[in-house]
Amino acid sequence: MANDELQEKLLKKPYYENCPGCMVDEMKERQRGLPITKLLAIWTVVLSAALPISSLFPFLYFMIRDLHIAKREEDINFYAGYVGASYMLGRTLTSMFWGVVADRYGRKPVIFIGIITVVVFNTIFGLSVNYWMAICTRFLLGALNGLLGPVKAYASEIFRHEYQAVALSSISTSWAIGLIIGPALGGFLAQPAEKYPAIFSPNSIFGRFPYFLPCLFISLFALIGAVCCFWLPETLHMHPSNCSPTESYDALETALPKDNGKTETKDGRETDSGISLLKNWPLMSSIIVYCIFSLHDMAYSEIFPLWTESPRKFGGLSYSTQSVGEILTITGCGLLVFQLFLYPFVEKMLGPIKIARISGVLSIPLLTSYPYIAMLSGVALSVVLNCASLLKNVLSTSIITGLFILQNNAVEQHQRGAANGIAMTAMSLFKAVGPAAGGAVCPVSLLYLECN
Repeated sequence: MANDELQEKLLKKPYYENCPGCMVDEMKERQRGLPITKLLAIWTVVLSAALPISSLFPFLYFMIRDLHIAKREEDINFYAGYVGASYMLGRTLTSMFWGVVADRYGRKPVIFIGIITVVVFNTIFGLSVNYWMAICTRFLLGALNGLLGPVKAYASEIFRHEYQAVALSSISTSWAIGLIIGPALGGFLAQPAEKYPAIFSPNSIFGRFPYFLPCLFISLFALIGAVCCFWLPETLHMHPSNCSPTESYDALETALPKDNGKTETKDGRETDSGISLLKNWPLMSSIIVYCIFSLHDMAYSEIFPLWTESPRKFGGLSYSTQSVGEILTITGCGLLVFQLFLYPFVEKMLGPIKIARISGVLSIPLLTSYPYIAMLSGVALSVVLNCASLLKNVLSTSIITGLFILQNNAVEQHQRGAANGIAMTAMSLFKAVGPAAGGAVCPVSLLYLECN
């Protein structure tokens, strides 16, 4: 009986020969159960793209110092801000372009190019011999790595409808983990000749380029992600029809066009396929909040390591890159536990809007307490700082996840790709401003603390 129903369903939907999208649709119709291998492959690809974004922050202070671009020690944070901003500036300029390429030539080529970009330019960044080389390699790393938008579309196309929530959740979790584990790797692996002299000689390449090891490690992991791409099928429909053949018959049967440009489905719902996304206030309001918070979150991601590594005389904590790495590792583990086990229940009880509001309000007193945390020392400082870092990232992830849900719920399915492109472009622009602004404000605030 089940086989007869399946055959009837397949006969009802036409599949074009040699069309990769049709092949994937046919595979999904026959597939039973969650394809774990594809889920792990996508998780690896997203993690590979997320790791280099913030992995430089724990050692960026020392890297700028060693490049001798800053004339005064208190100016290091100013120059560090532009290195952090160059990645997001590159992504701002090309996000829409890569979205168009993905819609025209396929998701898989864009994803593969993005991962190869991480392998090449993240490695070159670790070998930077001057300030402008570091700026250019980070800019190219962001400009040529446009996979985040296409990989979200890919995840919704490669999995059956009942597994799409799991797929998109794995992307969000992988991305958040990458933004936390990346700095931890940077903190542990930077300056290996000083930290692990028994393993790394000062005369080796890791001694002459003290920030090469974390970049190389991430690039090798990204190479694994590039290999995983070979086993991922393309999902874009490539045939003369303007719509997916798997949807054309259903669309003709369920939708009746009206003269006013709207379509009415059999259940009586009306949708306006031509509505401008810019006039969709629920979508635009969530994007505006997302952009403002992204600026704040990116500035915090850079300022936190710079603040902890700055000398005590400038209001910092005089931490090493390894100490910062330990803090971020604890934060990453706690964040993973929260996202996997606690957030789904909290979201179910309160909803994404209330979670975002509560998290935003709680973030204000938490961030205000950081200058007072600097007055502590010893075990008390370590415990309080770890708790503050974990709570800050939990609140940030709750806000971002809630806003992401709101953005997807604000538009119809056929508009989500364009809506995601608008959100990515605007968010990248604000994230580019965040590190630059944070790097400029940080030395001023440290100088103020020193004078007082």
